[in-house]
Amino acid sequence: MLSQTPVQIAWVAADLDATEQALTTLLGARRWVRMPAVHFSPEACSYRGRPADFVADISLSYAGDTQLELIAPVRGESVYTEFLDRHGAGLHHICIEAADAQAFEAKLREAEAGGTPAVCQGEMPGGMRFAYLSAAGAGVPYLEIAYIPPEIRAFFEYVKQEQQ
Repeated sequence: MLSQTPVQIAWVAADLDATEQALTTLLGARRWVRMPAVHFSPEACSYRGRPADFVADISLSYAGDTQLELIAPVRGESVYTEFLDRHGAGLHHICIEAADAQAFEAKLREAEAGGTPAVCQGEMPGGMRFAYLSAAGAGVPYLEIAYIPPEIRAFFEYVKQEQQ
């Protein structure tokens, strides 16, 4: 089962400071939590069907219950550098959440059977699984499907509590 409501809106940014400031003003985010140099390793991540090896700085905040994510590529070819090269900084994806690993896999199989394979997918330390599906026809570059295990959810709840 998938959440029908987006749980996250994400931007790719060339300048995290400027984007944080703009979204704080526009959306009321109070505090941003940065995760520098997040490594997407070739053992756990693929990009356009090949092992991926890239690094990005990530910043998280919340507007109400919706997570705001900013991603600034640091090194390596990725779905984020591709976006910056083609479009410049801007809205990159919205994310819906799979209830469990089985729902995540089912949605990936359904998307692939419908002609929309994942452009980038992987598993982060802590067990969070993600996949970006091309969603240009829906007016946003990508739809992210994510399975968020309890340990990662606890971290996200901490970030959300920092907004109060």
